[in-house]
This record gives sequence, C-alpha cells and structure tokens, in this order.
Amino acid sequence: MQMAANPPLHLQVPVKPFRLTRFFSLASLIGTVIVTICLFLTYRELSIRQLVEHEGRANADLTRAFANSMWDDYRGFIMSAGGRTRGDLIADPVFPRLNNEVRIKMAGTKVAKVKIYHRSGLTVFSTDDKQVGEDKSGNAGFRGALAGKTVSQIVFREKFDSFEGVISNRNLIFSYIPVRPAADGTPEGVFEVYSDVTDLLVQEEKAQWQVAGVVLALLATLYLFLFSVVRKADAIISRQEQEREAQAQEVRHLAYHDVLTGLPNRAYFGERLGETISMASRKGVSCALLFVDLDRFKMVNDSLGHAAGDALLVEVARRIRANLRNSDLLFRMGGDEFTIILQDVVPPEDAAHVADRVLDAVGQTISIHEHEVSVDASIGIAVFPGDGDSADELLKHADAAMYSAKESGRGNYAFFRRDMNRRAVNRLGLEAALKKAHRDNEFVLHYQPRYDTKQRCIVALEALLRWQNPERGLVAPGEFIGILEESGMMNRVGEWVLRTACAQARRWHEGGDGALRISVNVSAVQFRNPAFVGVVRDVIAETGIGANLVELELTESMLISNMEQTRATIAALKALGVRIAIDDFGTGYSSLNYLRHFDVDYLKIDKSFVTGIEGGVRDQQVAIAIGELARALQITVVAEGIETELQAQFFSNIHCGEFQGFLFSRPVTGEQVSAILHGDPAGLA
Repeated sequence: MQMAANPPLHLQVPVKPFRLTRFFSLASLIGTVIVTICLFLTYRELSIRQLVEHEGRANADLTRAFANSMWDDYRGFIMSAGGRTRGDLIADPVFPRLNNEVRIKMAGTKVAKVKIYHRSGLTVFSTDDKQVGEDKSGNAGFRGALAGKTVSQIVFREKFDSFEGVISNRNLIFSYIPVRPAADGTPEGVFEVYSDVTDLLVQEEKAQWQVAGVVLALLATLYLFLFSVVRKADAIISRQEQEREAQAQEVRHLAYHDVLTGLPNRAYFGERLGETISMASRKGVSCALLFVDLDRFKMVNDSLGHAAGDALLVEVARRIRANLRNSDLLFRMGGDEFTIILQDVVPPEDAAHVADRVLDAVGQTISIHEHEVSVDASIGIAVFPGDGDSADELLKHADAAMYSAKESGRGNYAFFRRDMNRRAVNRLGLEAALKKAHRDNEFVLHYQPRYDTKQRCIVALEALLRWQNPERGLVAPGEFIGILEESGMMNRVGEWVLRTACAQARRWHEGGDGALRISVNVSAVQFRNPAFVGVVRDVIAETGIGANLVELELTESMLISNMEQTRATIAALKALGVRIAIDDFGTGYSSLNYLRHFDVDYLKIDKSFVTGIEGGVRDQQVAIAIGELARALQITVVAEGIETELQAQFFSNIHCGEFQGFLFSRPVTGEQVSAILHGDPAGLA
C-alpha cells in the first residue's frame, strides 16, 4: 500500500543551496578590479598633482631668477604698457631685445613658452607674438597670480607654438606667477610659463602601470589564498547544510508520523482527508473514512505492560496496512485509534468489504511476550457525500459510528446514522452534568457489608459511589465511571469518596458500632497519580480514622502495568498502615505471578467463580486452590457475589475468611448501615 511519507506540499519549499565559493569568486573578482582601478586612478591623480606642484614650483623659481636678473631693465616697458596696442608693443625697440633675452635665458630648459602680463591683464609680451595685446583680465589663473598666488595646471595640446616652432601632442604645465620687487610686496606684473612635461608623464604612466601590476599580483596572491580557505569553508558549510537538511527532514517526518508504528499521524490526517474530500468533490465520486478502535486493548496494556501494548499496536498496524488497497491511506490517531481514508469508493458498500478484511485480520490471535493475545476492533464508517461535507464533520460522524459499533457488541463495523450525533451530544451533556453533580454535592455513597464466614457478623463495609441526579434519580456507577475517568474528574471524585467513607467510618466507631474496616475502590487513574499516597495520608489524618481500618481495593490490571512503580506505591501505602485488597481476582493474565511481588492483605474472588460453584467441579477446585494459596501466603480470601446459602456454605468450609453478596445485604445507605449494626431489620425497609 502506498503510504504518505512526505510532509504537506506547503512545507516542501525548494531552497537553492548557497555556494560560498561561487559567491566569493565573483565578489572577489569584482572587488579586485574595483580596488585595482581605484588604486590606479588614485595613484595617477596623486602623481599628476605632485608633478603639477613640482613643475609649478620650478616655473616659479625660474621666473624669480629671470626677474631678478632682468626685471629692472624691462620694468618700465612692462608697467607702462597699459592701454597700448599690439602694434605699438611689437614696434617698441625694447620688445625684440626682451624677446631675444628670454629665448637665451630659457634655452636648454623644458620651458616651451613665456608670456608677461600688465597688471590690467594686457599681454605685454609672448614668445608667440600673435598673442601680444590679448586681454587676460578675466582669466582665473591671472587673477590668482595678481592676488599673490602661483597657479599651475596641466593641459594637453594637439598643436602648440613653442620657442622651437609648432609642437604636437604635448602635455604642458602652465603657471601664472606674480612678479614682486619684494617678497611681501604688491605684484607689478604676472608671468605665464609653459613647461613641456610630456616625457615626464610617460615615465609616470610607466611607473603607474608597474605599481598597478605589483598591486594586482599581490591581490591575486591574496585572492588565491582566501579562495583556498573559502573553498574549504564552503565544503564544511555544504556538509553542515546537508546534515541540517537531513535533521529537518527527520523533524518533518516525526512531526507528521507516529514514532511507534511509522504511520502518518493526526497532524497529517486532517490535511489528507481535506484533500481527498476536495478531489472527490471535483471528480463527483465518493470517498469514505473508517475510524478503527481496538476493543480490550486497555486490558492487554494494563495486564502485560506498556511494552506488550506497543508491540500489539505495531502488529495491528501491520495487519491493517496489509489488507488495504494501494490508494488507501492509514493513520494512527493516538492510543489504540486508527483511521483509514478510502478514495474512489464505488459503491459505498466497498467500505464494508475493507472493514470486514480489517476486522478479520485484527481478530486473529497475536503472540506477544509468550502470551497469546486476542483483540477485536470496532469500526465506524462515514461516507462523503452524505455523512459530512468537511473533514471535521466526517471525522466526527465516523467516530460516532464507531461507538455505535461498540454498543452493538464490539468486533463489528457500523455506518453513520444521524441519531449517533445525538448520542454524542448526550455524552457531552452527561459530562457537563457530572461536573455539576460534583459541584452541587449530588454524589452519595452506599455501603455493602462484608461478613465473617464463621460468625457471620459484619467486619467491613465497601463504599460504593452513586449519583443522585435530580432528574434521573439514583444512577449506578456503570453509567458514569468511564466518563469520570475520560474527563479527568476521577482524581477529585475519588478523593471525595475516600474522605467521605473514612469520615463515615469514624462516626460509626464513635457511635459505638465497633471498629469496622471501610473498603474503597481505587481507579487506575487515581493509583497512577504521583500524589495518590499523599492524598491517602492526608485523608487519614483529617478524618482521624485508624489507618488499619482503611482498605483500598485494586484491580489486577493496575498491578501488572509498571510493576516497579506499582510495588513502590503499594509499599508506601502499607507504610501508612492501610490494607490492600485485590478485587476481581482471577480475571487477569498473571494472577498468581504478582502475589509473589506485592504485599496484599485480601483477595476478592471474582463473582464468575462464585456463581459456578453450585454446578461446576472445576470452579470449586479453583476456589479451593485459591484458598490454599492465600492461606500459605497469609492472605485473607473474600468471596464476593454470594447469592445462595449453598454458596455461603461452600466458602465457609474452605479457607475463605469473608464473604459479601445479596444473600446478606444489598448496598445500602449510611443510615441503613447503622440500623443493621443496631439489629433493627426495619431499617432495611
């Protein structure tokens, strides 16, 4: 059968794995290129700036040297040139002499052109005489020099008129330099000097590329080192991601599957049932839900222990799965409950055939821990459409049908009927009524006497819970004890029973009715409660009853479950001084075995043995054997369910210490007990 092994689709989100090596490679390449370009451009900018500053200082020094040697000779010509035309300036006899001396002074230097400006911005002199007479008063460099600063910049010229004629594709640095007679004096003129730095720039660029190569080599070396580290880290991360994904898959599996049987669980059931209903609705077909509950599983679990119960559940799950179709889905809902989703059920009676196969498979004897165990199942069937249009409604109706199957004798299946829902509502109402009963003191105790087999006098009273309902009258415990246990009320009600019974016994004792033992039935829920021993201790202290007058009745199924814990609890109760009785003795799986382990005071032979005494030799022999065994272990035997004088005579003649039954008294109220104790037969009327 195909079983759902994966979590819901909305949880299966594909995630592309992150690859650190690939990310590092791309990021590092981009980073290396950016860093190299930034370093190259920064270095180039700094180099050019340094070159401009250096050449600017050189031009300034050259200008000052020139001015020192010849400014006085030409000072008058330059300072008086304001307002003169280009022709006047070139025709002045001083001009050619100045031109000649400038060329001589600048010969052998990197200077390609020299210009001299009047303070007004007029170009008084230029080695390129075409520029003489131009107005530079608006030039920023000129204004800066006139303010006393040396201003330098670099430019590129495809063609440039220099001392030696026209030169091409040259990088030039021009400097505006103030000429002052004194270091802190007002500039009397401005020199503009052009230096050819083309060769220097070529050398600078060569150096720049060399530096860029070294930087790139260092970055490449660093990249290769980091790449190896990152690649190793990426391998570690990838392995960790795989481990985390495996763990996540396991977590998802555990979240949607039962650990014991491996079946999908309740969390996955709701989603798959909803999907099945939606698909059936679209296709216009039927689907069915089977709710399977094991009968008598609790008896196996309590008698043979939880390990045996687990083994039984695993085997049952295997058998159910083996009898389903490939398209059917099996879930464990918890405890001993399973659900089966049948897809494409045509006709709905197909669900009955599946239920028959499941019942037959589950009902076969199972060998567990050297015990042959037989359990049955009850199956409720709800069909879509008709029995519900939603997953919740279909589940509720299948559950109701299952309870109907149990009521019809167990080991059966039943289809949903509308009246089942009413019974479920009634069950909820009964639970609410029980809570109200506890709150409003509607619970009462009746007492059934136990008699000494020799003297036939009352030696003990068994407290029996009843519900005095205002509408229904006196309700027997068989109708509500199970609901008390399932609803979680049993601990509170059980404590009330113990306290009330002990208080009543103390009143009888104080009233002169003798030291009668009070026997109280203990449910499995109470016995397994870690606080139970403390509750018994407190009740004894509060009511003032002697601990030796308190008898707690336990069933065999309680004793077998978790024997170590059971032994410890019984030992703690015995340490308080209370007495322990085993109720319904002979109905469990290991009746004789646990007598070796537990310190008990009374064995109450089950009514089924007592009833068979009159006509069955085997039952008589079993009763005699139990009596002999109990005598050897110093345990008192109590025969319950005595209804005839013949039965009473039989148990009086064997090793039986006490008996109880309708032959002597039915359960009566506390007031009626007092009447019996005082010899007033009318009190029983």
